[in-house]
Amino acid sequence: MKEMDMKNKVALVTGGGSGIGRATCLEFARAGASVAVVDINLEAAEKTAGEICALGQPAFFAQADVSQSAQVQAYVQQTLDQFGRIDYFFNNAGVEGRVRPIAESDEADWDRVIGVNLKGTFLGLRYVLPIMIAQKKGAIVNTSSVAGTVGAPSLAAYSASKHGILGLTRSAAGEVGKHGVRVNAICPGPIDTRMVRSIAEMLNPEDPAAVAKFNVGRNPMGRYGEPDEVARVVVFLCSDAATYVNGASWLIDGGRAAI
Repeated sequence: MKEMDMKNKVALVTGGGSGIGRATCLEFARAGASVAVVDINLEAAEKTAGEICALGQPAFFAQADVSQSAQVQAYVQQTLDQFGRIDYFFNNAGVEGRVRPIAESDEADWDRVIGVNLKGTFLGLRYVLPIMIAQKKGAIVNTSSVAGTVGAPSLAAYSASKHGILGLTRSAAGEVGKHGVRVNAICPGPIDTRMVRSIAEMLNPEDPAAVAKFNVGRNPMGRYGEPDEVARVVVFLCSDAATYVNGASWLIDGGRAAI
């Protein structure tokens, strides 16, 4: 399908060292794109870049804390220095924070979650959008969550940050559509990743498997999603197969939010 052909295109992915980010880096590579892999964990980013090179596609890796403006500017500039352009941006890096009721939460954890998830998404937009506007073309996908569409008891900072990402997505889409740039968001439900396992362990340290069983039992498809299943949606949204999709939020949850 030629609309999914990303040969000679450049994809930039944050949080690319693991989970959904890693899977999406590899999916971009399979579609023919060169990939810039950004992660706070340098070793993980390097490993993903190596996997991309093993697929025969150009890649480089960079370390960054996405809540820090200078580091965001640096990874954007490094991508330009390496590849000369940015066609696709998966603005994905995020953290879960601690599982605690609001009345027992601490300010430092709130600041960290909002800083990485919401400010980090804003900073990515702030420094990638001017490049795409100048190119008169580009596609961005921000990572929200099902928790960005409904509340998440004991994960208030996470839920608030993911709600905020939807607001950023819609605002950006309204601003830059006229420049040939599209901005969308994904809202994954529970996906089989380190983050979901970490949340389960915090919710029920004695039996985290019970949390998984509960979540799966409420899902029409009777299972967790896989990172690859999310990655394919991200790549579709960036591709020329989705040229009239802008300002949308795509649930990827096996139908859980539908019932």
